Formats: sequence, structure tokens, C-alpha cells
Amino acid sequence: MTDSAQTGRPPGVHRTGGPGSTAVVVGGGLAGVTTALALADAGVRVTLLEGRPRLGGLAFSFQRGTLTVDNGQHVYLRCCTAYRWFLDRIDATALAPLQNRLDVPVLDADGRPGRRLGRLRRDALPVPLHLGRSLATYPHLSLAERAKVGRAALALQALDPDDPALDERDFAGFLAAHGQSARAVEALWDLVGVATLNAVARDASLGLAAMVFRTGLLSDPGAADIGWAHVPLGELHDRLARKALDSAGVRTELRTRVTALSAGEDGAWRVDVPGESLHADTVVLAVPQREAYDLLPPGALDRPERLLEIGTAPILNVHVVYDRTVLSRPFFAALGSPVQWVFDRTEASGLSEGQYLALSQSAAHHEIDQPVAALRERYLPELERLLPRTRDARVKDFFVTRERTATFAPTPGVGRLRPGARTKAPGLYLAGAWTATGWPATMESAVRSGVSAADAALTALGRPRNHLFAHEEAA
Repeated sequence: MTDSAQTGRPPGVHRTGGPGSTAVVVGGGLAGVTTALALADAGVRVTLLEGRPRLGGLAFSFQRGTLTVDNGQHVYLRCCTAYRWFLDRIDATALAPLQNRLDVPVLDADGRPGRRLGRLRRDALPVPLHLGRSLATYPHLSLAERAKVGRAALALQALDPDDPALDERDFAGFLAAHGQSARAVEALWDLVGVATLNAVARDASLGLAAMVFRTGLLSDPGAADIGWAHVPLGELHDRLARKALDSAGVRTELRTRVTALSAGEDGAWRVDVPGESLHADTVVLAVPQREAYDLLPPGALDRPERLLEIGTAPILNVHVVYDRTVLSRPFFAALGSPVQWVFDRTEASGLSEGQYLALSQSAAHHEIDQPVAALRERYLPELERLLPRTRDARVKDFFVTRERTATFAPTPGVGRLRPGARTKAPGLYLAGAWTATGWPATMESAVRSGVSAADAALTALGRPRNHLFAHEEAA
């Protein structure tokens, strides 16, 4: 790798947006790729450094024999406008389509015959009437529980997610105070919340939970329509992202880890990698919080140790390949079972015979380190309870993928720990789903953080920002 970010310009030129403005982005996940594209689109010469042999961060694919496997099932909602902008920017929108209308099959393993399957779907009516019929006929709650859900939803809609006091409270306390039974929490609030927050209600900040439910279910009738990649994630976040970066003139270096970061006397930054150093006007650390802590120079944040107080939460994915079709719908959510969400990944994986199901298990603290044999013994019988056709099917393959630090933990009080994009060191910025985006740790949060970091950097460089997604909001 050559010293591509070295400019040799006189000190201070970069502060007025001179033609030699350069940037180094550390980290090639969604946050880093977004930042690099946004900076390059404004005429900044960008070098993107990624330690892995691929882009995409924790939303990636790998090969297992002839299968192309996603490390985990990732979905987004229509309200994830920044991620949708990102898909459009890398020319991938058609590969990750949205539902025409929210429709979530919910299967209760313990349900009575004829009442095992319920659906959460919307009608073409204004909020909150768009979910009225679905809740009124939802078989997994009693009539009284359905009525109380509506009242709790209206109370949630009245909250301000940006109120710091809400961040200090847990979501379960709010639900209990508004008459939500344990069954209602399981069959509705945690059904949605665990998948989006990666935490059950008792472990989740009320501020983040309010943001999720207000934005996804109570803002616009179509906000919660679900989208997911119909191709391997690597096709989007690695191949097409790399193509977009190349077209934008970004120099991308994989298998390149940053060992040190320091500011020079001329105001430029020095980024050390094995064998050489790069120099740039702007540096964006788009890496996990612990890695950012290790690289931050003294004085960049008032209390950098707070980054180490941001906890992490795991996600376990169970992958099962059957010799025949056992599921006729693209996905479903489960109740009365340790199974949470099940997706059909047959076509996307390239499987030509049989069916490949992926089980996405969020907040999997108690299972993340269990051996594969124990997980097999636990989950195959559960799939038989949920999907009768699996009882006559042969399991051709069973394996798991584990992300022990998949997301930051959205615990009460986490909001005060999440830093913004700007640091106290001129020219140094932070990005990542764990930064202060207002969103939980989702692909949407990662992209928004990249936009915010680019916005702050371009403002300091005097570069145009009108090409950014919702740049006024991101600032």
C-alpha cells in the first residue's frame, strides 16, 4: 500500500476546503463505507482501511460448501430512510425489497388448534387505525389484553424519546405501569422489541424503546413494512459497496489494521498501519467502541472511559438445511418457544434442493456459548412443534453462527454514554451504530452515524454537504 493520503500541502489548507483535502476512514462496516462515500462525493480524497478481508462489518456472508451463508438475518423497515438511501447509493435497492404492506405471521407453539397462527399486519388507514383490525383479531391476546395494548400504545406515542429522563428508565416498568400482562409483553412488545433492540423489555432503555415503537408503529402507516436482502449480504455490503467506493475514487485497503493515531504540529493526522504511515486532514474512526477507545488520542473526549461502559449484547443464529420444503412462507415469528424468528434463506443461499431455514435469536446471553450439539438438541424439536412438516424431513446440515458483541446493549442509561460524531480534537470524528444517533444498534443507526460524521467533517473542511442524506438532521 502506498502513502496515498499524504498531501504535502502547507498547514491549514484543509481547513478552508482546499483542493487537497484528504481523509482516512478506519473501519469498513456500514458506518465506514457510508462516511467514505459521503466524503468522496464532496471531492475529498479518501482512504478506507479495514482489518478484515472484506467490507460489511457484522452484516456479511461466507461460504459453507456450496451454500452462501449470511452470518445473521438482517432486516430493515420502511422508516429506515438512511439505510434505504445507502442501498440506493450502492445501486442495491432492487435486491432488498420492502413488503408492500406490513404482514408478520406469528405462530404460537402452544396455541389451540385453529388459533396457533396470528398476524400483525396493517391496513391502508391513518395511524393508529392502521393496526386496529390486526390487534382486534390477534388471537394470541385476550380481548382485555388487546384493549390495554391500545392504551399503552397511545401513552407511548405521547413520550419524547429525546427526554434524557426516559433513558434512565426501563421499558418493562413503563409496560407494567400501563397494565401490560406478561403475555402481552411476550406476544407483542418483546416480539418486536427483542428483534429491534436486542434486549427484552426489562433490559431496555425506555427512551430507545419509545423511539422504536413511535417511529416504527406510530409515525406513518407504512413505517414498519419489512425489507430484507433477497441475495447474500455480501453482495450488498461487500461487492456492491466496493464497486461504489471504487467509482467514487475511494482507495480501499483490506486486511489493514491501524496501530496508532496521532495529530501532527501542522494540524494533519498521522495514521499508522503496519509498515507505513498515512497523513490526512480528517480521520473518522468507524470501529467498535472498544477499538475506538484504544485509538483515541488523549483529550479527544472528556471522559473516554465511558466508551468502555457501553455494554454489548449477543445474537445467535441457528442454520438448518432440510431435504425438502417445510415452510411455505418467507418468514414467521414464534411464541411459546425459544425460537424467535425463522427465515427461508433457500434461494438467497444458492441451495438447489431442499430448504434452508435461518433462526435469528437475539439477546441470546444464555445460549451464545453453548455447544452446537446442545443447540441442535434444543432447536430441532422446537421446529418440529412449530412446523409439522419437519417431522418427516431429514436434516442435511445444522450449524450456528455467533456474534458475541453483535450490538451495543440498550440498557437504561446508555444514552449518556454514547458520544456524538465530533470529538474535541479538530479533524477527528466518530462513527458507528453505538454513537449518539438516537437509534438502537441497527443498520439504520450505522448509516446515520456515517452521515453525521461526514457532515461534521465536511463542515470543518468547508466542503459541500447538500448531497448528504437529511444532512440538516444529521448535523
